[in-house]
Amino acid sequence: MDTPKVNVAVSELIFTLYQRPVHPELFNIYARRTLRTDHYEATVWATGSSHVVSVFSGDLCLTELICSPSQVLPRRGLVERFQFRGQRSHKCTLARGLSYMTDFQVEKMSANLYRQSHIDLERFARNRGIMVKFPDMAIGGLEPFSYIDFEARQKELHVHAFHAFPDQVAIIKTQSLFDFH
Repeated sequence: MDTPKVNVAVSELIFTLYQRPVHPELFNIYARRTLRTDHYEATVWATGSSHVVSVFSGDLCLTELICSPSQVLPRRGLVERFQFRGQRSHKCTLARGLSYMTDFQVEKMSANLYRQSHIDLERFARNRGIMVKFPDMAIGGLEPFSYIDFEARQKELHVHAFHAFPDQVAIIKTQSLFDFH
């Protein structure tokens, strides 16, 4: 398995939203889940210290992803793209009743708070979500990790993601809602 790119500056990472699926060969996928309800199907990929979430309903697809600026991505279907700087919220409504909103922030912290966040999220991951750790890439005893938690409701998908960067003692936190009304 390839080593993830976790030494990129958090402020350089790109948040991208597509109205289409993206091909799995574009990413190193360390863990994946598929979720199904009567109204949609979703795929969740942990791609190093980042993620890809695609939600499908009929012929509609909406994909959110976090990646490094060097990641090769298609232009077709691009809805929104921006860098992780500070805190941000974004909302959009697509045709035929699919709405989407996300909030994210970059949290800089002390080494002790980073370590405690890792312990807490690892405990949550025992019962739900996806946790991917990279102990071989630890810096000063702090290891990079991704924790992606999701709740598949009948007409909504809630996704909470935490991507940790020990060299910057920072965690990116995203919270997204895919809503089918």
